[in-house]
Amino acid sequence: MKRIGDLMTRDVLAVAPEDTLGEAAQKMVERGVGSAVVMDFGRLIGILTERDLMRATAGRTHSSEARVREWMTADPVTVSEDTSAADAAQTMLEHGFRHLPVVADGRAVGIVSIRDVAEWGMSGVED
Repeated sequence: MKRIGDLMTRDVLAVAPEDTLGEAAQKMVERGVGSAVVMDFGRLIGILTERDLMRATAGRTHSSEARVREWMTADPVTVSEDTSAADAAQTMLEHGFRHLPVVADGRAVGIVSIRDVAEWGMSGVED
């Protein structure tokens, strides 16, 4: 059984709740990622995704004034490194997520995307 710890990206982009949406979006573009975990004093408190940025834009929010804390998904659903790839995929599908933080002791240690899970599924490997 494939574990999420084997599929996840360990180099997670973290932003602060007081960062502006513009700052967070710029970091996401520079890193080529579709999400950022939101950390407060080393603890995961949320996730900011492309969808959140689109909602803010559609609401005519000014990216240099709006803060991450206002648009993030607080207390996101998370998984551990030992979660099976199949269980993570099921969680993502049930909730409509494209990104799922991987945590250990309240800290983000990775992130898994729907693309990561799809690539695993398409590989035909059942381990």
